[in-house]
Amino acid sequence: MNEVKIPKRLTTALVNSLTAGVVPRVGLEHIAVGRRAEVDAILKDLDNIAEGGAAFRFITGRYGSGKSFLLQTIRNYAMDRDFVVADADLSPERRLVGTKGQGLATYRELMTHLSTKTRPDGGALEAMLQKWFAALQQDALRETGLKPSDPALNDAVEQRIFAVTAEMQNLVHGFDFAKVLAAYWNGYKLADDDRKQAALRWLRGEYPTKTEAKKELQVGVIVDDENWYDYVKLWSEFAARIGYRGLLLFIDEAVNLYKISNSVSRQSNYEKLLTMFNDTMQGKAEHLGIFVGGTPQFVEDERRGLFSYEALRSRLMEGRYAGKGFVNYSGPILRLEMLSPEEILLLLQKLVNIHAQHFGYAPSVAQQEIVYFMEAAVGRLGADELLTPREVIRDFMNLLHTLRQNPEASFERLVGGHQVKPAEADPDEIDGFLAEFEL
Repeated sequence: MNEVKIPKRLTTALVNSLTAGVVPRVGLEHIAVGRRAEVDAILKDLDNIAEGGAAFRFITGRYGSGKSFLLQTIRNYAMDRDFVVADADLSPERRLVGTKGQGLATYRELMTHLSTKTRPDGGALEAMLQKWFAALQQDALRETGLKPSDPALNDAVEQRIFAVTAEMQNLVHGFDFAKVLAAYWNGYKLADDDRKQAALRWLRGEYPTKTEAKKELQVGVIVDDENWYDYVKLWSEFAARIGYRGLLLFIDEAVNLYKISNSVSRQSNYEKLLTMFNDTMQGKAEHLGIFVGGTPQFVEDERRGLFSYEALRSRLMEGRYAGKGFVNYSGPILRLEMLSPEEILLLLQKLVNIHAQHFGYAPSVAQQEIVYFMEAAVGRLGADELLTPREVIRDFMNLLHTLRQNPEASFERLVGGHQVKPAEADPDEIDGFLAEFEL
């Protein structure tokens, strides 16, 4: 069977990222295994968001179980289908609320990572505005018959800008948001870089005081720690109005909220989560999806996790008919089960081929050798630990690197004590191993 030829830039990203134990930003489709049901559930959310709805999901799983991989996969899928996306990892410096501006820091991170299909690596804010203005100019030229050099064209474009922003002025902070967009347009048409940069600074939440914003942009408010989520809702509406399908936020490492030692501060962050959850569930937000990644402990610990906050616990607890051996992907929590042995085997086979393509050699690790690698990992870590993909992938990539760079090294010697049989893998032997390995 001929392997799919993967571009060098993708194999480079995959090999480097997986060797380091981090999730690649690109090329995920070449190593994706399992998670079909979870992906399908989120894709249904995206369809609803594109129609004007909203969604909120907690993606939970153990460290290394694939939360970040799933979030990144959905992020890439969404960009390909004309969503605006933004992602941020929470940390002690970035929370949802904080006395030292940690909520605003999260907003700034999201704005830095604002991405679209044409700007997949972040920094898409200015490109979105310029694309919008260019489209409005084309519409005005077509509908009015004006020439590009006609001064009346600017007025025609400005009318269209205010037609969009006027509908947003009824939203919280919508009037000021519209004024800043108009300021950017004036800077754009007059080639006034200072005015454009002032507008961008305000939109990115970079003004430290209202006084400075008032002086430069004639607006009396700024994005701050308390109101940043209101601006997220404005961005989601604006994105939809200028031709995108909606805005998706991917917030990972939410376990950092669980780690906040001060109970009042921790509860304040959970209260902000509750506000975001309620807005999306009750239809108070439009064209907005929020996906939060965290550990099961972050959600279910009744002493300091989300379940310690009764208003969240009552919303997130499974109903009486959940469980009992059945799955339900319609609830707000998507719990990632560990990959099956078959899925791990398929993933490692993909890595063999990607590694060989990247370094330009014929794949030499057989399926049977991969099974022996898995057996060795079971013996070293225990079956439960093996099913955490991150450690297995990192070890396997290290093994492939060592084999390539040391031709004299044998697979058996490196893996440790297994007498690997040559030739093709024995299907019965592999099936037997996989059967024993079922949890």
